[in-house]
Amino acid sequence: MASEIEARAERVLGDVPDWIWSGNTLPVPVEHIADSCFGLYVRDVDDLRRAPGVPELADAEGLSGLLLPSLGEIWVNASEAREWPGRRRFTISHELGHWCLHRTDSAVWCRKHEVDPVEARPPRPRAEAEADEFAAALLMPAQLVRRHYERLRGRDDCFEQLCRAFGASGAAMGRRLRRVI
Repeated sequence: MASEIEARAERVLGDVPDWIWSGNTLPVPVEHIADSCFGLYVRDVDDLRRAPGVPELADAEGLSGLLLPSLGEIWVNASEAREWPGRRRFTISHELGHWCLHRTDSAVWCRKHEVDPVEARPPRPRAEAEADEFAAALLMPAQLVRRHYERLRGRDDCFEQLCRAFGASGAAMGRRLRRVI
């Protein structure tokens, strides 16, 4: 049974007009959904520390993304986006999760370690875990993951094909497969 957050992501996908997403094609166009369905502009930015409301951070403590509700914008770390396109898509979905689940007028920022693999993370705030759950369900809808997994199961490149089809990182796909298969 889907959690309440997963069900919320499914409702968001169910409300996406056919001209944006058919419900079956991959990858899910998360940037277009953020823009066309929620009016959120996605911006790749070199230094997210310059965003309004972001606290002072050490150079090594980078940001992966942030939601600026008052501007109607999602800012994504441009260097991470260039290096890891799947992570960019997850960050957009994660920030959209904050928009759908936790919206206030304050900026919401997500540090790099908050979207790193679970094993490498320090304890995280509940809102971050909820935004991750929403992001995974939006990027990798359970019924499509199951359908494509069944089609590809047994192939040597099954995992790589799933990552490519969904536009997801290996870390995100691995966690999603453990949850829905």
